[in-house]
Amino acid sequence: MPAHSRARNAAGAARFLDPGVLARIDNLELLSRTVVDGFLNGLHRSPHLGFSTDFAEHRPYMPGDDIRRIDWKLFARTDRHYIKLFEAETNADFAVLLDVSASMRYGSHEVSKLDYARYLAACLTYFSHRQRDRVGLVTFDHEVVDWVPPSAKHLDTILHLLDGIEAGRAGGLKEPLVAATERLRRKGILVLISDFYEDPQAVLESVGPLAARGHDVLVFHVLDPTELDFPFEDASGFEDLETGEQVPVLPDKLRDDYVRMVAEHVTALQEGLTGQRVDYRLLNTAKPLDEALFAYLSLRQRLQTVR
Repeated sequence: MPAHSRARNAAGAARFLDPGVLARIDNLELLSRTVVDGFLNGLHRSPHLGFSTDFAEHRPYMPGDDIRRIDWKLFARTDRHYIKLFEAETNADFAVLLDVSASMRYGSHEVSKLDYARYLAACLTYFSHRQRDRVGLVTFDHEVVDWVPPSAKHLDTILHLLDGIEAGRAGGLKEPLVAATERLRRKGILVLISDFYEDPQAVLESVGPLAARGHDVLVFHVLDPTELDFPFEDASGFEDLETGEQVPVLPDKLRDDYVRMVAEHVTALQEGLTGQRVDYRLLNTAKPLDEALFAYLSLRQRLQTVR
């Protein structure tokens, strides 16, 4: 079964909250716990998915393992033998790199791109902290705005910063990502969230060094549904959120070219980033967060298997 189909099945099982409902939860810790717990419960009710959400703490016993490391309390509950992994074997550095440039303010429904990215960052950070990872955060526009180094003690700090961030200045990937690469010296899992309003080649040149340093990088390309489909009908002026420039547009004449250009942009990013060993996912801010969480869990499961 394709990964996207499995994600949809998991979503149905857990009855995920949509972004509009999440916008009414005025507490990021509660929001992240609600979404993550619902997601994991959905996986537990979908055994065909093949995921074990205990992977960061236990693994099945294999012939040759030291029997002294069997978790006998878990055996009493499950009647199965699991090896207990110690923190040195499970801890990883995890950090979200979040674009807070002006274009992220845009939203055609209850949730802007920044809000959606904020919810996603909070959920992934909460989930990683739950897996005993050291969690960190980098917010940026044309430069680094907030820097929280990965630590086991930084969950509350990160949630507080995410709750208060605002998008306001022009953005650019190269300089802040170079700065992040220099600061994040220990290899870890990095999640980059942006609307990527730059030429694909510039994006690839900016993101590539993160993977080249040995980090496992997952990119979430966040776009509003109107940016994907361009449903506008009436002639009007469109404002560039980063420059303030007003552009007169006749939607009927522009729509086909616009949709084609967006598709080409997405394809170029996906193919280019995949070629750099970077995972890429396009996210629609009108859709639930389950697909993003599933992509992240898939990455962690793959890394766990490799290691």
